Amino acid sequence: MKFNQVITTLAFCCAANATWAQEAAPEPEQDAGQVLVHGQRPGPGMWKVSKDEHVLWVFGRYGPLPAKMEWRSHEVEAVLAKSQEYLAEPDASAKVGIWGGIKLAASLPQIWNIQKNPDGAVLKDVVSPETYQRWSTLKDKYMNQDDEVDRYRPFFAASKLYNAGLKHIGLSNKDEVGPAINKLAKQYKLKFTPSSVEVDLSDASKLLKEFNKSGLDDAACFSSTLARLEADIDHMRVRANAWAIGDIDMIRKLDYNDHEGTCRAALEGSAAFQSRPDLREARTKTREIWLHNAQQALENNTTTFAMLPLKEILSPTGLLTQLQAKGYKVVAPE
Repeated sequence: MKFNQVITTLAFCCAANATWAQEAAPEPEQDAGQVLVHGQRPGPGMWKVSKDEHVLWVFGRYGPLPAKMEWRSHEVEAVLAKSQEYLAEPDASAKVGIWGGIKLAASLPQIWNIQKNPDGAVLKDVVSPETYQRWSTLKDKYMNQDDEVDRYRPFFAASKLYNAGLKHIGLSNKDEVGPAINKLAKQYKLKFTPSSVEVDLSDASKLLKEFNKSGLDDAACFSSTLARLEADIDHMRVRANAWAIGDIDMIRKLDYNDHEGTCRAALEGSAAFQSRPDLREARTKTREIWLHNAQQALENNTTTFAMLPLKEILSPTGLLTQLQAKGYKVVAPE
């Protein structure tokens, strides 16, 4: 089971109906001049990492993207066709086991309760009046028919509002690119190399209880999500379009708001999460494994393909920057 799926179940990323995935919301309404691209689009070109005659091509994944866009890149297909290996993104998987799965299933009512404020409180009771007014304005705009969400903890309320906002402007977090690339990699019989660690979550039901008891400090996550919907919604369209048509100059100029990072920090700062060293260290370990795998591939293969989040590629402390610091040549697409 994928780590993110179990973290979803545990409510470390999301729970029940409050997911970062697509949710029901009003039909998209788009302003003049902010129309999203539709149809088949290639995304950006690839970053070239090389050592002598050995090349690692890295494709930058991004989301949310236009809901009516279909991804296809002939350039990526050509690279996959001549590659010997496909390096997966850094990720962690979770080992639950049969008994752990049974106990987790028995905890489903508890999972549902985790997303709600304790003692029957509503959002108005747990955030400042000014923040609640901001919430109410955005809720009326994007999801005014849903009163149940006011009973959610700020983290989960923010998640549901964010997804409603995305759908309202015609964007989706559904991953169309990853499955398409995986299918092509299988077609060309590439060696698949994961960069993952396995976390033992056979005690998932115990973690749920600890999480429910300790809660989380999610005020910054809530406020950051509201701020993004207030000020960044049009920029999200611009970023999605820039990625879809491969406009590298525009991509470089754009600021990538990190409200997801703020929310993740709230979750990872919880007592339940911090009580587990293997959870705390998983992200760092998977990145170290990816770097090792990339260096091995550049040593052994003529051509290797990899995919990383665009934000990771553009980061001044990201994995490509780290490869460059080790002496590899990194060239961005034109």
